[in-house]
Amino acid sequence: MTTNKITLKQLRYLVAVADQKHFRRAAELCDVSQPSLSVQIQNLEEELGVLLVERGRGEVLMTPAGREVVDRARSVLVDVQGIADFATYAQQGLTGTIRLGVQATLGPYLLPLITSALHREHPDFKLYIRECVPSRLESELANGIHDVILAKLPLRSSDLVATPLFREPILLTVSRDHPLAVQEGVSIKDLENLPVLSLAPDFHLHDQVHALCEEFGANIVHDYVGTSLDALRQMVAMDMGTTFVPALYAKSEIPPESDVVALPLKGRRVFRSIGLVWRKGAGRAQSFRDLAQFIQACAKSDFPELELVDAK
Repeated sequence: MTTNKITLKQLRYLVAVADQKHFRRAAELCDVSQPSLSVQIQNLEEELGVLLVERGRGEVLMTPAGREVVDRARSVLVDVQGIADFATYAQQGLTGTIRLGVQATLGPYLLPLITSALHREHPDFKLYIRECVPSRLESELANGIHDVILAKLPLRSSDLVATPLFREPILLTVSRDHPLAVQEGVSIKDLENLPVLSLAPDFHLHDQVHALCEEFGANIVHDYVGTSLDALRQMVAMDMGTTFVPALYAKSEIPPESDVVALPLKGRRVFRSIGLVWRKGAGRAQSFRDLAQFIQACAKSDFPELELVDAK
């Protein structure tokens, strides 16, 4: 079997069908007619000598061989885009659009100032920001959905490159009338048997909070699992428990007149480490390194709560 006739267009169409699970929607996504897309998929199947797509009246499904080809096609398309990105950066520097994935517990509290500064200093450079469930960030980066992500370190995958940016303190949040609210900080002893609310397991903060509670003798409240930091804050304000929140969230959403209070831990500072992450061999790696430096510069001037990390 020869594969001289396999085209990037065919691979793009196949990935679109796999993602959309529908020929018409895939054609709309690729900006072609449905018959044209269908013909290209059929030509790819004939060239490979294997059925890739199960055709029927309902949802379009990939055959086992089709799923394997789609995975390989994604890698090929990501590599080809990397070549184009490298050429763009070599010619123009920090320009164009980068697709940035970020978790909801970080993006809204860090990125507004950074995007504003980027627009002022690099008007031809744009960030397309997409919030994602933290547990899927790395896999979506690997699959080319994002060009780069802001993620908690360390990483799970060895196929990604990370530039550490900063460590963000984790604070205990209590209601305004809680006995601990009058203190400037919370000791480890204060945490013993303290009821603590947590985010759902899809959030990295869930694992960190559970580990803190186990270490310090606090008790996770199992009757309620939060889907957002705002939801947890509201539950704390109702005296349903306490919770741990990142410092940038506290700075943005817990002002001095709030009905909850955010307190640092005394004697044991707790952080989450955040880095900028991209795929190994990415064509725009230098753009990503420049972006990492820009984020750190903004953090240094606008977010004194953060502890910057020297990226070696």
